[in-house]
Amino acid sequence: MFIHKHPYPPFIQEDTTKLIVGTLPPPRFSTGDLLEKDVNFCYGSYYNSLWLYIDKIHNLGLRYDNSLEAIEERKQFLIKHKIGVCDIVASAEREKVDASDLGMTNIKLRDVVGYLKQYPNIDTILFTGGNSKNGPEYFFRKHIKDYGLKLALVNNDIPRIHQFSLCHSERSEESRLIKTVSLTSASGSANRAIGSMKLYQELKAKNPDFTTFDFRVRQYREFF
Repeated sequence: MFIHKHPYPPFIQEDTTKLIVGTLPPPRFSTGDLLEKDVNFCYGSYYNSLWLYIDKIHNLGLRYDNSLEAIEERKQFLIKHKIGVCDIVASAEREKVDASDLGMTNIKLRDVVGYLKQYPNIDTILFTGGNSKNGPEYFFRKHIKDYGLKLALVNNDIPRIHQFSLCHSERSEESRLIKTVSLTSASGSANRAIGSMKLYQELKAKNPDFTTFDFRVRQYREFF
């Protein structure tokens, strides 16, 4: 049995307004067995990297290696754009040592709502995946039930958008509205789902060179 612990603490600043919420990075980030192009930071897997899309959108020219410079580039981008990262899974057990969300058992969740209360400028959560079992939105829905909260649908188009109201504290009646956006996962396993989407098929028909990478860049651009 492999105990898969999240290797990174939440990355949140006092002025953070958007929070990226995923599950866990691949096990090699917990064991330290990084690949040559991996970056030792949140979403650092070169082969399942949110950073590839962000890099394309902003033309950042990021490094993809194990250097401290590569980490710092990503931190500075997040700070500049007031974006934080707080994956929802703290730890899980795995029979098979892989990155599958479905392979996780005995899952321990982080108190994401607690972080939202601690950082009152956050008004948007960006899930790196939808409501499929053991995905970030799936876990978040379970998590907020403990607080008597639930998501209300705003837009059912992909990426789906929900919202919920969060009180500042147990003693306060003041609340703020928080939006959630369920982005199409950066994982290669999501390519099949993208291929079946009507919008992707329409864009592909107009431009045969249009790829699943282009589809994600098009989707993510609005939120990053």
